[in-house]
Amino acid sequence: MTLTDAALRVLDEPDPAGKARLTFDFAQAWRDGAISTVGDTPAPARPARPARPVLNSPGDMPKRSTGGGKGRLALVHAIAHIELNAIDLAWDIVARFAAPDLPRGFYDDWVHVAEDEARHFEMLVKRLGELGAAYGDLPAHDGLWEAAENTSDDLAARLALVPMLLEARALDTTPATVARLEKNGDAATATVMAEIGEDEIGHVAAGVRWFEHVCARRGLEPIATYRALVSERFKGQLKPPFNGQARDRAQFNRAYYEP
Repeated sequence: MTLTDAALRVLDEPDPAGKARLTFDFAQAWRDGAISTVGDTPAPARPARPARPVLNSPGDMPKRSTGGGKGRLALVHAIAHIELNAIDLAWDIVARFAAPDLPRGFYDDWVHVAEDEARHFEMLVKRLGELGAAYGDLPAHDGLWEAAENTSDDLAARLALVPMLLEARALDTTPATVARLEKNGDAATATVMAEIGEDEIGHVAAGVRWFEHVCARRGLEPIATYRALVSERFKGQLKPPFNGQARDRAQFNRAYYEP
């Protein structure tokens, strides 16, 4: 089995728990050398998904809240859905953009990210259970995978929009979410969210590192290239407030996103 074979196995697994379990197994096999070659197995157009949750448009989603009841449940469920997508995004970048000129460190980083995302998903599923619910009980939306489809043709674009924009936005929002959860007496969910937020710094750092690597290989100036890609391919607006301290820890130069 090659690493891209493993990526395809995860992407084609519809069961969320199975997707996480395969991720842990293949990540360990890659580290141990049981999987030693990258391969060239192509990524599917879309990953397999379970029958539930139902996918709605973003505007039809239940409102999230750090308070009690349905709002907090919607928050935890929404983040669980994001983390499930993030498992697939990490494996998709491995398979879709595998190339002989990418060093092993590229694959090491994204396999590690996939493993983190699988662990985050399991943490959130456990928390949902403690709140009397399960993943799939609420609807979800497909916005994160739309960003993947919009960048399926170019590694630089994928890195710019997913880790350097969407995941970086999580660095901006998580501290306030954690603080509100703690204020509302939900230390358990706050602890989960804080751990996820800490790990996301490393994911953003990997995005910046490999974006700059790709730009150097192409002879492109990274900051101007990032701004151009965001302008061309991101439907929303990139606007403050930014968590400059967390972004600095990710080696994310403020010139990329300010003003």
